[in-house]
Amino acid sequence: MSVSEQFSIRPDVNAPMCPSRGVLEHITSRWGVLVLAELLSGSRRFSELRRAVGGVSEKMLAQTLQTLERDGFVNRYAHAVIPPRVDYSLTPLGEEAARQVWALARWSEQRLELVEAARERYDAARA
Repeated sequence: MSVSEQFSIRPDVNAPMCPSRGVLEHITSRWGVLVLAELLSGSRRFSELRRAVGGVSEKMLAQTLQTLERDGFVNRYAHAVIPPRVDYSLTPLGEEAARQVWALARWSEQRLELVEAARERYDAARA
């Protein structure tokens, strides 16, 4: 039974108890966005993701990957080799989510100058 069937309502991210808020939080977190975006270019090993996603700790990357895997956005494939090798890739749902959040991330880069100018105006008006 789906969440919407359990509650007999349509999911609504504005509703305080809607589980869609958790999904939104996972894919729009700082590390979630960056991991999803990196996986858009293909399968990656943990160490490759850690190098590509600047500033993420091993612990946070592991937690982020586990959360995204649980939500159905990321596949984890453990190869039966020594030394152990684990690859991460996007599921079709993950690719869809990644494209959405990556577009927002790119937009924020493109509009950074305008945001910084607005902040300066705001701070100057408050000083």
